[in-house]
Amino acid sequence: MRVSGVLLIILIFGHLFVNLMLGEGIHGLDFGFVAGKLASPFWQWWDVLMLWLALIHGANGMRTIVNDYVTHKGTRKVLVWALWLSAGFLILLGTLVVFTFDPCIPNLSDGSVLTEICSAQG
Repeated sequence: MRVSGVLLIILIFGHLFVNLMLGEGIHGLDFGFVAGKLASPFWQWWDVLMLWLALIHGANGMRTIVNDYVTHKGTRKVLVWALWLSAGFLILLGTLVVFTFDPCIPNLSDGSVLTEICSAQG
């Protein structure tokens, strides 16, 4: 928990700095910005690591709360299983979204940078 907490602080503040402080700040956040970030393997792994650590860290914290406050053994077991299953599902789903994201799927005809990139790819 301590290691994931420290790593999460670094990842989250790095994420916030790049998204909000560099470039146009919050006004520059749009589909094109996200598509550009997710086109880079570095940012894909950054976001996936942040997702994995946040979900595991959060699920483990919730497990601790369930173990502390739920007294019935059967209910505790069901809740802990539900926590880990939901965390696992969200990790799987989030990972698939990050690594299979294709910005060229929407019909882009507004003359944006993505229109040029997508038309050049084929």
